[in-house]
Amino acid sequence: MTNEMVFSELTPVAFAERAAKVFPDRLAVVDGGLRYSYAELWQRVQALAGVLTEYVRPGDRVAVLAPNTHVLLEAHYGVPLAGAVLVALNTRLSPAETAYILDHSGASVVIVDADCREALTEALKHSTVRPTVIDSGGPRDEYESLVTGATAQATAVTDERSLLSINYTSGTTGRPKGVMYHHRGAYLQALAMAYHAKLDTSSRYLWTLPMFHTNGWCFPWAVTAAGAVHHCLRKVDPAQIWRAIHEDGVSHFCAAPTVLAMLAEDPAAAVPAPRPVQVFVGGAPPSPALLAKTDRLGIHTRHLYGLTETFGPAVVCEWQPEWHALSPQSRAPLVARQGIANIVAEPLRVVDARGADVPADASTLGEILLRGNNLMLGYYRDDEATAAAATADGWFRSGDLGVMHPDGYVELRDRAKDVIVSGGENITSVEVENALAEHPAVLDAAVVAMPHPKWGEVPVAYVTLRTDASIEEAELIAFVRERIARFKAPHRVIFGVLPKTSTGKIQKDLLRGRAVHPPLDRPRRR
Repeated sequence: MTNEMVFSELTPVAFAERAAKVFPDRLAVVDGGLRYSYAELWQRVQALAGVLTEYVRPGDRVAVLAPNTHVLLEAHYGVPLAGAVLVALNTRLSPAETAYILDHSGASVVIVDADCREALTEALKHSTVRPTVIDSGGPRDEYESLVTGATAQATAVTDERSLLSINYTSGTTGRPKGVMYHHRGAYLQALAMAYHAKLDTSSRYLWTLPMFHTNGWCFPWAVTAAGAVHHCLRKVDPAQIWRAIHEDGVSHFCAAPTVLAMLAEDPAAAVPAPRPVQVFVGGAPPSPALLAKTDRLGIHTRHLYGLTETFGPAVVCEWQPEWHALSPQSRAPLVARQGIANIVAEPLRVVDARGADVPADASTLGEILLRGNNLMLGYYRDDEATAAAATADGWFRSGDLGVMHPDGYVELRDRAKDVIVSGGENITSVEVENALAEHPAVLDAAVVAMPHPKWGEVPVAYVTLRTDASIEEAELIAFVRERIARFKAPHRVIFGVLPKTSTGKIQKDLLRGRAVHPPLDRPRRR
């Protein structure tokens, strides 16, 4: 008879159970006046699982429509503990977009915050599914009542590659695509984030990054793994962030560059952080001037790169000790690079059109490829898109162009050309163009990114109207806002003939140049 070593399937839910045993009395969650320990967190998420098992079967989808509250944080544990799949909904979407995700995912249950209840009610008017709705917050806090009286439940994970969550993101066709996360990937990515952020039991993490965005880059699990404190924040408010830094001892948060700019301009910035604050920044790299300003305020940034398909940041600009001795001017181009693969990912590749690796000369352009344990299972109910996203040997095609430096650091040179990153949110130009095209006066439309001092980028639309048609710029923007989320609508509409190639393809590269240096006398109406 031989002895066999028994191993456990990896799941990020295990971090909550461990924290409850190792740090039972340590503060786990702060949400306004609510405070509870890791022992209490583990008790609550098991109770939530007990509630959900009354409504779902293993594999069913549970959607949550809420800002960064303890409810959404608890759902990252309670939903998988019930054997279900988490679908965290973007609170900024239009009712029609939310309805599409509810239908596509087939959500059986929706947990909704009181502030989002009206939006959900409108979405359900467009939806074909009829989920059980559990209200949280407000005068009728059904969620709290159910969790308080529920029996604990904990469904074991028997396959670490099974479905943990679905994160919806806009695809190249403009339709949201459901990115499928597995337990193993979330577990390892959470450890990577805890490692690179240097989280420990003294850390206090502020929830400025939406938890609905790629499961908050896996920080709902990373912070717990480290035994740190989750500080929930319902909305990004510079004054509240500074208050949390000064009064609550916040040491870490993640954000888009626009949040850093807002913090630097807020009156509270007159008093720098009393201790260093580590910030992970995604999206376009912050400008050297902004980095210098925030550094003086005690806010030190690290740049990251990743996609929803890679569980968030797959690439980190790993700081090298030798950089300390460099001048700010010499250091700026180094820290502005996207960097190297995180600790659980395989080394990046940059390849040419034939799939061959480009030379590491910091100038030869190619597509960035990624591979590792922190890659999605695929797109939910979309085998065609899943197949198109990977190379024959299993590398994920990012669609982003970059160069490889001699030291192995990658630098992004151009995003997937039709995607606009505004305030950390991806906007697919095709989706906006389709909304514009619905107006009877519009003959042709193209949408590109325009630089913006606050949001980094915003959409700008170039529109050709039908013969004898006339419409005001503001009227057309309002028309689009009625069809898609307001933040996706163009900030400007420029009327005229669109430049095209001999084959009739719109020359978006020319339009991007115009968006960077727009004419002063742009027509507002035709």
